[in-house]
Amino acid sequence: MKKLTALILSLLIIISGTAAFSAEEKNDKINIEKIEFKNPDFIKGMDISSVISLENSGVKFYNNSGAEEDLLKILANNGVNCIRIRVWNNPFNSENKGYGGGNNDVKTACKIAERAAKYNLSLLIDFHYSDFWADPGKQKAPKAWSKLSVSDKAEMVKEFTKSSLETISAAGAKIAMVQIGNETTNGIAGVYTQKDMAKIYNAGSAAVREFDSDIKTAIHFTNPEKTEYFKSLIDSLSANNVDYDILATSYYPYWHGSLSNLTEVLNYAADTYGKYVMVAETSYANTLKDTDGHENTVSEQNNNTGENLLWDFTAQGQAEEVRAVMEAVNNVKNSKGLGVFYWEGAWISVGDTTDLSGEDYENRVKDNKSLWEEYGSGWASSFSGGYDPDDAGVYYGGSAIDNQAFFDAQGKALPSLKVFDYVTYGNGEILSGDSNFDKVVNILDVTAIQKFLVEKTEINKKAADVNGDNIVSIKDATLIQHYRAKIKVDFPIDTDVN
Repeated sequence: MKKLTALILSLLIIISGTAAFSAEEKNDKINIEKIEFKNPDFIKGMDISSVISLENSGVKFYNNSGAEEDLLKILANNGVNCIRIRVWNNPFNSENKGYGGGNNDVKTACKIAERAAKYNLSLLIDFHYSDFWADPGKQKAPKAWSKLSVSDKAEMVKEFTKSSLETISAAGAKIAMVQIGNETTNGIAGVYTQKDMAKIYNAGSAAVREFDSDIKTAIHFTNPEKTEYFKSLIDSLSANNVDYDILATSYYPYWHGSLSNLTEVLNYAADTYGKYVMVAETSYANTLKDTDGHENTVSEQNNNTGENLLWDFTAQGQAEEVRAVMEAVNNVKNSKGLGVFYWEGAWISVGDTTDLSGEDYENRVKDNKSLWEEYGSGWASSFSGGYDPDDAGVYYGGSAIDNQAFFDAQGKALPSLKVFDYVTYGNGEILSGDSNFDKVVNILDVTAIQKFLVEKTEINKKAADVNGDNIVSIKDATLIQHYRAKIKVDFPIDTDVN
């Protein structure tokens, strides 16, 4: 198909006298309407914190054409522009056995950050200030901080934040944002009053400011469906003089109310306090089937009905949910809608159980359990029980969201992954080199790139990045000139742009 497409494009060049670099094959299976983003730098992000543990468990990822490729490259080539990484203080027991969930300490964050930088992906570092999962139901302090006073915890937060950022940055990372806590609706680091929580927030924020004043800080709540309570949490940040730039929330449609309400509560932070706002977590199932032998958050018996579940459980429905959440954030007034992060969009099965039964199924699940325990590729391992005995210590196991990933159980990219590009460029062909949106490639596209670099004028960034390095630069303009002069050039992106 690629050879045939290339031949057709060559004929078009001869007939029209204009250079057509490459166009995406019309084999997409989703239809997504373009969003007119108010913020030209709208974040289309994804959390992939479990990727190292998955790969250690033998998982491989394949691009839209079926070729094995680095997950970070696949995401960048499909329009994802920022990566979210959670960081726990010490997710290991006294025998150095990992708690699971990716075993996401600073060392793991560095590995992901280094790869993200290779593909020009910026980072959101999500500090939980805990040794394992922090969410509305639990905000446990790290083991080493468990007996400290609030003031001493604040000092440790500042020290840990700054040293972690220094270490991650040394890996070549492009850190754009830092979350001071994760879903801190009811507490942070074992601190539970608003006044004391403010001390923790400000300690983390101070560390970020001292490290790099250009990095933005975010406070992350959840439960936006509790409208008035959510607004009161925002008020409390101001009342306690919390220093932050971005108000973030989680939004899972089976728990968190309507999209109109989501826009309303985000508008409150933007209108009342002038804050930028974003969704730090969302996801949606592309199927109700399980693929790893561990019960899923969304299944035939769980979280699969409700008035706010507006989309089918298919790749198309998954893409539509992502677009709808992005549009809800984009609808925030005064261009304060900063972006959306999809949560763990690559947390697939370490061993596919689909269509297995009987002894074959049991053996596969047994093998999966062994991998979850050894590499931390499940949501929790049995080793987490000493730290979190009432939850992880009882219900430990695999991925609860393998059916919400953008990859099938074998690691092949689903059509829904293209949504991150389609919300910006629409479903139409992406003509590589067509920097100025006029459907042809000529010297005007060279000029468009030059003006973009100097004046930051509007440009078709996906098409302008002809060498596929995820940066629009003078190199791309030069390649267009070479191509126009019939100088042979080879592009990393040929007929398959995504």
